[in-house]
Amino acid sequence: MKTKGIVLAALAGLLMSGTAYATDVKIGVMNDRSGLYSDITGEGSVVAARMAVEDFGAAEKGINVEIVSADHQNKPDVGSNIARQWYDEEGVDVIADVPTSSVALAINDITREKNKIHLNSGAATSALTGESCSPNTVHFTYDTWQLAHGTGRAMVEAGGKTWFFLTADYAFGHQLEADTSAVVKEAGGEVLGVVRTPFPGTDFSSFLLQAQASGADVIGLANAGGDTINSIKQAAEFGITQAGQSIAGLLVFTNDVHALGLEVAQGLVLTSSFYWDLNEGTREWSARFEEQMGKKPSMVQAGVYGAVIHYLKAVEAVGDKDPEKVMAKMKEMPTDDVLFGKGKVRADGRKIHDSYLFRVKTPDQSEGEWDLYETVATIPAEQGFRPLGEGGCPLVE
Repeated sequence: MKTKGIVLAALAGLLMSGTAYATDVKIGVMNDRSGLYSDITGEGSVVAARMAVEDFGAAEKGINVEIVSADHQNKPDVGSNIARQWYDEEGVDVIADVPTSSVALAINDITREKNKIHLNSGAATSALTGESCSPNTVHFTYDTWQLAHGTGRAMVEAGGKTWFFLTADYAFGHQLEADTSAVVKEAGGEVLGVVRTPFPGTDFSSFLLQAQASGADVIGLANAGGDTINSIKQAAEFGITQAGQSIAGLLVFTNDVHALGLEVAQGLVLTSSFYWDLNEGTREWSARFEEQMGKKPSMVQAGVYGAVIHYLKAVEAVGDKDPEKVMAKMKEMPTDDVLFGKGKVRADGRKIHDSYLFRVKTPDQSEGEWDLYETVATIPAEQGFRPLGEGGCPLVE
């Protein structure tokens, strides 16, 4: 197993001059660097973490930060081995990002066991702030409850009363299907069927034909990344939407829409916590990110930035990196950064902020390569995430 160390240039210069630091922090960015989630996480999340350290001015504030990264390959056993090596042998204090819910849940447990800190931006499962909540984990960017109640509710209100799910067969897909099914049923709708698809997958033809044959108003895609892209492409090839059924991409990223193209993705409704073109601050930051990565950032990569910023603010306020003190300070202080604005970290570890319901533009509406969304609605922070007392988190009194 190899990890890639990134030592900030500013830090190196200060060390050469003999500067002493009050606090040394090592952050491990763990994610998919080679598979179907590498575009929405991968090296872009490392860049986002580095930008957070630089924008915060960590070195100037006496905090010596080193960032390392590793590929968990979307496998819980691989991620667990990396985490244990990082914590036990390499002095890592914080693990950030961690897409793929099954891996995130494993890292959640190990981090609690080792009394370190887990800043999760990449995983979706709402269990991280529910029955599996930990005093050592902050779930920063989005989750399945948020997605279900954003996109799911909007689709039902638009007339999509009957649903058929294509569900990625692992923790994330199961949780997203369950959360969305609950929303559909609460609104008086009905789930006509579910098919569990291999993860990762490439050929969704037979599953889409089952969904088409069901006659459901909405085909719900409880998947992500390359699986979502392939599902939507193949649905278009079969003429499913042209025949009257709607596709609900329950977790869709700007990178996915960019890869699909507006001709295929136009009209798709989705929920997100971030979009590069929301305001001047998001546009300026995203332009700097694009200079390094050659593309706009995903919601996950933006979340890594915001989570690292908030963590460093807490380290500065506490004056050291003690996990219990830092976690307490992260929950005590309001969050505020250029990408997500104001928010807070709740007792269950859920970081809340405004969310957005977007619709993918038509080719005629778009004014550029990354001009992909129009805003349908802003969902206030307190409405966008599961109520604190309903998740079953033991940390909530």
